[in-house]
Amino acid sequence: MARRRRRKQKNSIEEAIAGIALIAPFFFIYSVTGSIGASVFASFVAVAMAIAFIFYRQLAAATRLRNSGIAEIDKMDGRQFEKYLGLLFSAQGYKAEVTQASGDYGADLVLTKNGQRIVVQAKRYSKKVGLKAVQEVYGAVAHYRASSAWVVTNSDYTEQAYRLARSNNVRLINREQLIEMILQVKQRNSATKKAG
Repeated sequence: MARRRRRKQKNSIEEAIAGIALIAPFFFIYSVTGSIGASVFASFVAVAMAIAFIFYRQLAAATRLRNSGIAEIDKMDGRQFEKYLGLLFSAQGYKAEVTQASGDYGADLVLTKNGQRIVVQAKRYSKKVGLKAVQEVYGAVAHYRASSAWVVTNSDYTEQAYRLARSNNVRLINREQLIEMILQVKQRNSATKKAG
């Protein structure tokens, strides 16, 4: 609920800024020139620029999603998602081991890097992930002798999951963070290919 409230506040602030940006040229040009025609023209130019900017942002967001491959991830089953994450974390320098499909003691992957062991619960969901995933991965820490616990999803988390994760030092990686991680790996790989 707090996240929804923040999103509404952000949208309200953006709308207020857009309104000021559209009205300000009219009054500024009118105060300088005294011409209503020039003021209306300046307002139309401001509106056209605002529409172009909004269109550009939407196009950039759509391109970002397409480049990340998140739509393909959304179509995967749970086991495919676990294997995909194994490859993704391997590309970031982790030694990634996908655990057995059942009886995994709450960890779908075990990552190792710089002597640190991390247990990961992978949740490919269409709805928000609840606190059960946080409880399961936290329980896996002792079993796998891990130093950290993460939950990774192609979705988001409930407020209860965020609170429980915060109080137990469990890292939650949501859809936006996953997309960013994928894009960074792809960018690094393309830079390596160009250099090599």
